[in-house]
Amino acid sequence: MALCVEYDGSEFCGWQAQPQLPQVRTVQGEVESALGAVLDAAVRVHCAGRTDTGVHATAQWVHCDLPVARSPKACVVGSNAQLPAAVRITDARPVPGDFHARHSARARSYVYVIANTRVAPALLADRVLWVRDGLDAARMHDALRPLLGERDFSAFRAAACQSRTPMRNLMHAAVTRQGDFLQVRLTANAFLHHMVRNIVGALLEVGRGVRPEAWLGELLDGRDRTVAAATAAPHGLYLQAVSYPERFAIPAAAPLPLPGCAAQD
Repeated sequence: MALCVEYDGSEFCGWQAQPQLPQVRTVQGEVESALGAVLDAAVRVHCAGRTDTGVHATAQWVHCDLPVARSPKACVVGSNAQLPAAVRITDARPVPGDFHARHSARARSYVYVIANTRVAPALLADRVLWVRDGLDAARMHDALRPLLGERDFSAFRAAACQSRTPMRNLMHAAVTRQGDFLQVRLTANAFLHHMVRNIVGALLEVGRGVRPEAWLGELLDGRDRTVAAATAAPHGLYLQAVSYPERFAIPAAAPLPLPGCAAQD
């Protein structure tokens, strides 16, 4: 069974369960607990992308093997009755045995939302990054161009990243402004640890006019994380879409329920 999970990551220590720390709340732990109650059996779910503490998702796809027969509707309704308000199963559908939420995915899309306002928005405090300084979205957008394609993203990789290779294929990159809100949208075959947040951190320097548009390309070529910008905070980041081969019939995107954030695939 494949399930789509939406969550506000503010309350959780990331997606991944930490059985060695049972007191730590994670999204995976909540989902497995809810499904286990519905199925009256232990369940292990596998996700498309492990999000960090404070990161949100509108379309985190997971899969699991059901130990007993349950309809998609029963999985959705039953699980949501058990889940905390910050986590919801929004979709469930049967998939063939060769489907894997992570390994079958062709691409992931993240959106980073910035409130570029004079005063920090109280109601979105844990859901957007507030930047008071004026940001030039056009300069930020142009700064992303050198990152497109198959590249070595060592300069935007966390020191703790466990990936065997820094190579990733960035398929789409854009910065747009809608009123006071900026969206940084990045789509890649996969992402390194903190890759999106490190790219956003560098973009903010360009948007403020502290660095030239060419700076991200220079960082990419230099492959040195230590000379790049600070990592952007997690709370502006959303896993917004996961793309799979058509034969699995998995919807790719879910809109962000935020002002100034139009739905895009």
